[in-house]
Amino acid sequence: MPLPLLALMLGVFCVGTAEVVIAGILPEMSADLNVSIPTAGLLVTGYALGVTIGGPIITLLTAKWSRKALLLSLMGVFIAGNVIAALAPNYGTLMGARVFTSLSHGTFAAVAWHVAALMSPPDKQATAMAKIALGFNFANVLGSPIGTFIGQQFGWRATFVYVTVFAVLCSLLIQKFVPKVLLSESQDAAGESLSLREQLKVFRKGSLQLSMLITVLAQGAVFTTSTYLAPLLRDVGHFAAPAVGVLLIVFGVGSVLGNFLGGKAADTNVMRGVLVAQAALLAALVIFWAAAPHQIPSAVALFVFGAAGFSIIPALQARILAVAAAAPALALSANVSAFNLGNGLGAWLGGATINLGFGVREVPLTAALATTVALALSLAMWSRSRHDSSALPPLEEGSARADLAEKAS
Repeated sequence: MPLPLLALMLGVFCVGTAEVVIAGILPEMSADLNVSIPTAGLLVTGYALGVTIGGPIITLLTAKWSRKALLLSLMGVFIAGNVIAALAPNYGTLMGARVFTSLSHGTFAAVAWHVAALMSPPDKQATAMAKIALGFNFANVLGSPIGTFIGQQFGWRATFVYVTVFAVLCSLLIQKFVPKVLLSESQDAAGESLSLREQLKVFRKGSLQLSMLITVLAQGAVFTTSTYLAPLLRDVGHFAAPAVGVLLIVFGVGSVLGNFLGGKAADTNVMRGVLVAQAALLAALVIFWAAAPHQIPSAVALFVFGAAGFSIIPALQARILAVAAAAPALALSANVSAFNLGNGLGAWLGGATINLGFGVREVPLTAALATTVALALSLAMWSRSRHDSSALPPLEEGSARADLAEKAS
């Protein structure tokens, strides 16, 4: 991986770890702060809301900043927030620190994706974005378990120190390796300034609105199942508790592979990559449902589900980049919010499936239904884009107009 992309990926690893690591140290935080575990769990909710609401706003307010300066400033906010969290004397201060920290998350991830695309040739942009998204994979597979271990051994405050130290290292890497000459969000390709109104116009595009809805549904499908993996494996697959931890690593390895495959598929043709990723997710969910009661098949299906579930991220982000040329980082930041909305929707759908009496076994089928809706919308969007470019020559002619048709579809 090129060093600039590595620096950005590690930054995403930091913000991703900060979001998910709380789940592993809730008992320690609950006991030390003298609050209930559900109340401590609201620290996760507060962070997620900050990402969802604050990301697009911060991105818009910093549109005139150079990309590198913005990345370093956001990492500075992230570091400050984690220092405050580590020193927080009470629950209220800690919640405030979490929300403050979250304001850097959505914009940092969006700008990192945008910068990765700017530094890459057109036919490698999705793969570059997949390398950045790898930070979120490693946050779940490595960052959160390591942070949980540190918190359990040395106290929950040590977890925030661990995240802070890593963030300082990432800032140094960004300062050293990320190029300085990068357009600000409020400049077009010619370097001319774009007004606030011109940037906001990007959200009036039906293709962008539909792409974000597809993100919510597809990501919701992933979280409908992934939120309830432990009961699926223990109650349906009858795995012992220690085996569940190993299987979650299998799921994480699959997610890393899927992230790269999703980027590769979207490099050639963005919409085709989106469709392939969603079709693979639909098939994986049905296979997982069928295999769930049988241990060896379900372990294999879990790996496939991890790969298919995370292949959608670079494909969907590449689609956003393709339809939001006027304000790419702003649109990417809004799509990060869409991913978070999908997380919440998925957790609710899975819980509703169980509460309605269908049982945890049927959760993957609910996820498959959400995926089917997302895939149907993607097919409609793909059909419309092909119709819009139908006046252009066939793609195999290799002309500049064929390249335009390829981008449009």
